[in-house]
Amino acid sequence: MATQNWKVSGQYYETCNCDFICPCVPGQMQVKPTKGSCSFAMAFQIERGQYGRVSLDGLGFAVLGRTPEEMGKGSWTVGVIVDDRANTEQRDAIKAIASGEAGGPMAAISGLVGSFAGIESAPIRFNRDGKNWAVSVPDRLDMAAEGAMGLDPDATEPLCLDNTGHPAASRFFLARASRSHVDALGLKWDDISGRNNGQYAPFSWQDA
Repeated sequence: MATQNWKVSGQYYETCNCDFICPCVPGQMQVKPTKGSCSFAMAFQIERGQYGRVSLDGLGFAVLGRTPEEMGKGSWTVGVIVDDRANTEQRDAIKAIASGEAGGPMAAISGLVGSFAGIESAPIRFNRDGKNWAVSVPDRLDMAAEGAMGLDPDATEPLCLDNTGHPAASRFFLARASRSHVDALGLKWDDISGRNNGQYAPFSWQDA
Protein backbone atom coordinates (compact mmCIF):
# COMPACT_ATOMS: atom_id res chain seq x y z
CA MET A 1 0.00 0.00 0.00
CA ALA A 2 1.39 3.38 -1.04
CA THR A 3 1.85 5.92 1.74
CA GLN A 4 -1.21 8.16 2.12
CA ASN A 5 -2.16 11.16 4.16
CA TRP A 6 -3.66 9.77 7.34
CA LYS A 7 -4.93 10.66 10.78
CA VAL A 8 -6.20 8.52 13.67
CA SER A 9 -7.45 9.40 17.13
CA GLY A 10 -8.99 7.57 20.05
CA GLN A 11 -7.85 5.93 23.30
CA TYR A 12 -4.50 4.36 24.14
CA TYR A 13 -3.85 1.78 26.90
CA GLU A 14 -0.57 0.19 27.99
CA THR A 15 0.92 -2.10 30.60
CA CYS A 16 4.54 -3.18 30.94
CA ASN A 17 6.46 -5.47 33.26
CA CYS A 18 8.29 -2.63 35.02
CA ASP A 19 7.37 -1.84 38.58
CA PHE A 20 5.05 1.15 39.02
CA ILE A 21 6.22 3.79 38.00
CA CYS A 22 8.12 2.65 34.88
CA PRO A 23 11.59 4.28 34.86
CA CYS A 24 12.11 4.11 31.10
CA VAL A 25 10.41 7.39 30.17
CA PRO A 26 11.85 9.63 32.93
CA GLY A 27 15.18 7.84 32.38
CA GLN A 28 15.06 8.78 28.67
CA MET A 29 15.27 5.07 27.76
CA GLN A 30 18.85 4.94 29.05
CA VAL A 31 18.10 3.14 32.33
CA LYS A 32 17.64 -0.58 32.82
CA PRO A 33 13.99 -1.69 33.16
CA THR A 34 13.16 -2.85 36.67
CA LYS A 35 13.06 -6.50 35.57
CA GLY A 36 16.21 -6.15 33.43
CA SER A 37 14.25 -6.41 30.18
CA CYS A 38 10.96 -4.79 29.23
CA SER A 39 7.82 -6.51 27.96
CA PHE A 40 5.00 -4.21 26.94
CA ALA A 41 1.56 -4.19 25.36
CA MET A 42 0.09 -1.04 23.86
CA ALA A 43 -3.51 -1.13 22.64
CA PHE A 44 -5.21 1.53 20.55
CA GLN A 45 -8.95 2.00 20.20
CA ILE A 46 -9.51 4.09 17.08
CA GLU A 47 -12.55 6.32 17.39
CA ARG A 48 -11.93 8.29 14.18
CA GLY A 49 -9.42 7.36 11.51
CA GLN A 50 -8.68 7.87 7.84
CA TYR A 51 -5.83 6.52 5.71
CA GLY A 52 -6.22 8.13 2.32
CA ARG A 53 -9.77 7.13 1.38
CA VAL A 54 -9.80 4.15 3.74
CA SER A 55 -11.88 4.65 6.89
CA LEU A 56 -10.47 3.20 10.12
CA ASP A 57 -13.35 4.35 12.35
CA GLY A 58 -14.14 1.98 15.20
CA LEU A 59 -11.22 -0.42 14.67
CA GLY A 60 -8.45 -1.33 17.09
CA PHE A 61 -4.93 -2.69 17.18
CA ALA A 62 -2.27 -3.70 19.68
CA VAL A 63 1.52 -3.40 19.55
CA LEU A 64 3.32 -6.07 21.57
CA GLY A 65 7.02 -5.93 22.25
CA ARG A 66 10.09 -6.86 24.24
CA THR A 67 13.35 -5.00 24.74
CA PRO A 68 16.27 -7.11 26.01
CA GLU A 69 18.07 -4.31 27.89
CA GLU A 70 17.77 -0.55 28.22
CA MET A 71 15.22 0.55 25.63
CA GLY A 72 17.63 3.02 24.07
CA LYS A 73 20.00 0.18 23.13
CA GLY A 74 17.51 -1.11 20.57
CA SER A 75 17.13 -4.73 19.45
CA TRP A 76 13.40 -4.57 20.22
CA THR A 77 11.11 -7.39 19.07
CA VAL A 78 7.73 -6.01 18.06
CA GLY A 79 4.53 -7.46 16.57
CA VAL A 80 1.06 -6.17 15.80
CA ILE A 81 -2.43 -7.56 16.36
CA VAL A 82 -5.08 -5.98 14.12
CA ASP A 83 -8.83 -6.01 14.72
CA ASP A 84 -10.27 -8.94 12.78
CA ARG A 85 -13.09 -6.73 11.52
CA ALA A 86 -10.57 -4.88 9.33
CA ASN A 87 -10.60 -5.69 5.63
CA THR A 88 -7.37 -6.07 3.67
CA GLU A 89 -6.98 -2.34 2.97
CA GLN A 90 -7.68 -1.43 6.58
CA ARG A 91 -5.31 -4.08 7.88
CA ASP A 92 -2.51 -2.84 5.60
CA ALA A 93 -3.18 0.75 6.67
CA ILE A 94 -3.03 -0.11 10.37
CA LYS A 95 0.18 -2.11 9.89
CA ALA A 96 1.78 0.85 8.11
CA ILE A 97 0.75 3.22 10.91
CA ALA A 98 1.65 0.89 13.80
CA SER A 99 5.05 -0.02 12.37
CA GLY A 100 6.02 3.53 11.48
CA GLU A 101 6.23 2.71 7.77
CA ALA A 102 3.69 5.46 7.09
CA GLY A 103 5.51 8.05 9.21
CA GLY A 104 3.98 9.56 12.31
CA PRO A 105 4.92 8.95 15.96
CA MET A 106 5.87 5.28 15.60
CA ALA A 107 8.44 6.13 12.93
CA ALA A 108 10.49 7.84 15.65
CA ILE A 109 11.17 4.50 17.38
CA SER A 110 11.26 2.24 14.33
CA GLY A 111 15.06 2.39 14.28
CA LEU A 112 15.13 0.66 17.66
CA VAL A 113 13.27 -2.40 16.35
CA GLY A 114 15.59 -5.25 15.46
CA SER A 115 12.99 -7.94 14.78
CA PHE A 116 9.43 -7.74 13.52
CA ALA A 117 7.45 -10.63 15.00
CA GLY A 118 4.65 -10.39 12.46
CA ILE A 119 1.02 -9.38 12.30
CA GLU A 120 -2.10 -11.30 13.31
CA SER A 121 -5.82 -10.64 13.05
CA ALA A 122 -8.04 -11.24 16.06
CA PRO A 123 -11.05 -9.71 17.83
CA ILE A 124 -10.02 -6.91 20.21
CA ARG A 125 -12.31 -5.85 23.07
CA PHE A 126 -11.97 -2.61 25.02
CA ASN A 127 -13.73 -2.00 28.33
CA ARG A 128 -13.60 1.29 30.21
CA ASP A 129 -15.31 2.39 33.43
CA GLY A 130 -13.90 5.72 34.54
CA LYS A 131 -10.30 5.16 35.62
CA ASN A 132 -10.61 1.37 35.32
CA TRP A 133 -9.99 -0.27 31.97
CA ALA A 134 -9.28 -3.61 30.31
CA VAL A 135 -8.26 -4.80 26.86
CA SER A 136 -8.57 -8.39 25.70
CA VAL A 137 -7.77 -10.47 22.64
CA PRO A 138 -8.91 -14.07 23.12
CA ASP A 139 -5.98 -16.45 23.78
CA ARG A 140 -3.46 -13.68 23.02
CA LEU A 141 -3.77 -10.64 25.28
CA ASP A 142 -5.55 -9.77 28.51
CA MET A 143 -4.56 -6.65 30.42
CA ALA A 144 -6.26 -4.39 32.92
CA ALA A 145 -5.31 -1.43 35.10
CA GLU A 146 -6.68 1.24 37.40
CA GLY A 147 -5.71 4.91 37.26
CA ALA A 148 -3.46 5.96 40.15
CA MET A 149 -4.88 8.78 42.23
CA GLY A 150 -2.81 11.27 44.20
CA LEU A 151 -3.36 12.81 47.65
CA ASP A 152 -6.01 15.35 46.66
CA PRO A 153 -9.38 13.86 47.71
CA ASP A 154 -11.18 16.22 45.33
CA ALA A 155 -9.15 15.23 42.27
CA THR A 156 -11.24 13.92 39.39
CA GLU A 157 -8.33 12.60 37.31
CA PRO A 158 -5.42 10.26 38.10
CA LEU A 159 -1.82 11.37 38.32
CA CYS A 160 -0.22 12.09 34.97
CA LEU A 161 3.13 12.60 33.31
CA ASP A 162 3.43 15.40 30.76
CA ASN A 163 5.98 16.35 28.10
CA THR A 164 7.19 12.75 27.99
CA GLY A 165 7.79 12.38 24.26
CA HIS A 166 6.17 8.93 24.42
CA PRO A 167 5.12 7.99 20.87
CA ALA A 168 1.59 7.06 21.93
CA ALA A 169 0.83 10.28 23.81
CA SER A 170 3.15 12.86 25.31
CA ARG A 171 0.78 13.31 28.27
CA PHE A 172 -0.63 10.17 29.86
CA PHE A 173 -2.33 9.07 33.06
CA LEU A 174 -0.48 6.74 35.43
CA ALA A 175 -2.10 3.43 36.34
CA ARG A 176 -1.40 0.28 38.32
CA ALA A 177 -1.72 -2.88 36.28
CA SER A 178 -3.94 -5.52 37.86
CA ARG A 179 -3.10 -8.16 35.26
CA SER A 180 -1.09 -8.61 32.08
CA HIS A 181 -1.17 -11.80 30.02
CA VAL A 182 0.49 -12.00 26.60
CA ASP A 183 0.89 -15.09 24.42
CA ALA A 184 1.11 -14.01 20.81
CA LEU A 185 3.62 -13.62 18.00
CA GLY A 186 6.24 -15.55 19.97
CA LEU A 187 5.99 -13.14 22.90
CA LYS A 188 4.91 -14.42 26.32
CA TRP A 189 4.42 -12.60 29.59
CA ASP A 190 2.20 -13.12 32.64
CA ASP A 191 1.72 -10.92 35.68
CA ILE A 192 -0.96 -10.67 38.35
CA SER A 193 1.18 -9.08 41.06
CA GLY A 194 -0.67 -5.75 41.03
CA ARG A 195 2.70 -3.98 41.24
CA ASN A 196 3.40 -3.41 37.57
CA ASN A 197 3.11 -0.24 35.55
CA GLY A 198 0.19 0.91 33.44
CA GLN A 199 -0.69 4.09 31.61
CA TYR A 200 -3.38 5.42 29.30
CA ALA A 201 -4.45 8.54 27.43
CA PRO A 202 -6.37 9.90 24.50
CA PHE A 203 -4.17 9.72 21.41
CA SER A 204 -4.11 11.63 18.16
CA TRP A 205 -1.66 10.70 15.40
CA GLN A 206 -1.10 11.83 11.85
CA ASP A 207 1.42 11.35 9.08
CA ALA A 208 3.23 14.65 9.63
